[in-house]
Amino acid sequence: MVFEKKYTVKLLPGAFDRMDDSPDETFYAIPRFVTHIDPGAIRVVTDLYRKYLPPGGDILDLMSSWVSHLPEEIKYRRVVGLGINDRELSRNKQLDEWSVHNLNKQPSLPYANQEFDGVIICVSLDYLIRPVEVLEELGRILKPGAPVIITYSNRCFETKAIAAWLSSSDHNRAYLIRTYLLEAGYFKEIELMDCSPEAGDPLYAVVARVR
Repeated sequence: MVFEKKYTVKLLPGAFDRMDDSPDETFYAIPRFVTHIDPGAIRVVTDLYRKYLPPGGDILDLMSSWVSHLPEEIKYRRVVGLGINDRELSRNKQLDEWSVHNLNKQPSLPYANQEFDGVIICVSLDYLIRPVEVLEELGRILKPGAPVIITYSNRCFETKAIAAWLSSSDHNRAYLIRTYLLEAGYFKEIELMDCSPEAGDPLYAVVARVR
């Protein structure tokens, strides 16, 4: 799959509606100690982190859970997790610190300006109902030139994913994310990638840097 044209997506009314609009805290109350992509796709995610995240940096794992897929051989100064289930976050051995935070209620992030050297969002952006506001916050808390690495596959909790995501193909979801990043206004060098391994789950990535 090749991303040749610089499309943007026109978001129609209802784009951020979900089948299940009950509180996210209720849906995610029971921890899920599973991986949501298979080992081949996980290796691709880890390789992307190895390539784009600066060793020795302060890294934010946004919408984190009990695994972060960071390369074990690379040392980061600090890895911070923000997610919605405290039991999952407490099990994540790659996190130095973590906090419970529902981005759909409060897209503002509890971090200082230019605090982080990189942000990762793994197979979870599809659940945000205010994604542009969240990405604006990432533009605030990331240092100039720092990367945000957004990965996704073809799996999701359909009742919690937004309508715009469910109605898009895997290919067009990259353009949806690109649209969010452009609307947020902080990002440059937006790369759209099909990183899918030869077999197993597909894996796509959108990588951008802060202006």
